Amino acid sequence: MKAIELLKDASPKESTLLDKLDLKSLPQHIAVIMDGNGRWAQRRHLPRIAGHRAGVKAARQIIESCARLKLPCLTLYAFSLENWRRPQAEVDFLMRLLREYLSRELPSIHKNNIKLQVIGRAEQLPDAVRLDIEEGMRLTASNTGMKLVVALNYGARAELVDAFNVLLKQAKASGASDFQADEQLISDHLYTAGLPDPDLLIRTSGEMRVSNFLLWQIAYAEMYVTETLWPDFSRECLLEALLDFQKRERRYGGLGSKPADTNGSAGEKPVSAKKQGRG
Repeated sequence: MKAIELLKDASPKESTLLDKLDLKSLPQHIAVIMDGNGRWAQRRHLPRIAGHRAGVKAARQIIESCARLKLPCLTLYAFSLENWRRPQAEVDFLMRLLREYLSRELPSIHKNNIKLQVIGRAEQLPDAVRLDIEEGMRLTASNTGMKLVVALNYGARAELVDAFNVLLKQAKASGASDFQADEQLISDHLYTAGLPDPDLLIRTSGEMRVSNFLLWQIAYAEMYVTETLWPDFSRECLLEALLDFQKRERRYGGLGSKPADTNGSAGEKPVSAKKQGRG
């Protein structure tokens, strides 16, 4: 299937980008730090809540586009543990906006075979929000299409703390005196257990930091930072990020497929990224 058939309403610019896209080399998991809602509103002399509403519209388009491109997994950083430090009125609005989004968009998410998953300390969210989330996950639990992962009340350090505490509790319960953890065991106890690690991390608004987001999982992710503010991050922007990703050489700590330097052996074949160790 040609890429253009996946997005039939593509603009001329999007069509040009789609023609260049290799559908067989798309990321398995895209993670997005959606940043810049407040600045978007400020530049337009609007209240911050206007930026958050515009950000929801951008999220809807990106979710739909990723699903139509048949990407297996998309994770959106929606609300961090640190976001509770914002003014109470803004936090309350964000919680209402989340419930509003779920009420309006969940039927479409379900119809499009998307599976909703929420990661973070959901038990600390307001009861009404938590119940809406649980209903959304229950409704879409059997869906087999793209996994839409929403990071809510999330922090990567907190995720690691929670994982280690569970492991310590299990070790104590089993009476193990020589308990040792390896990378796979830790991964299996993270919020994202069962999901592939992100191949591509997108950050909008130009900030060069990861903001306590998926610190363990993005160890080998390709980073794509754009000056575009999140409400302006369109399908065209997504396609540009995907094309940039496909130009990268992912070496996982090895030498990749480039010719050996003067210290290498002539004619020596590079080790494939799938077979070489991550180190």
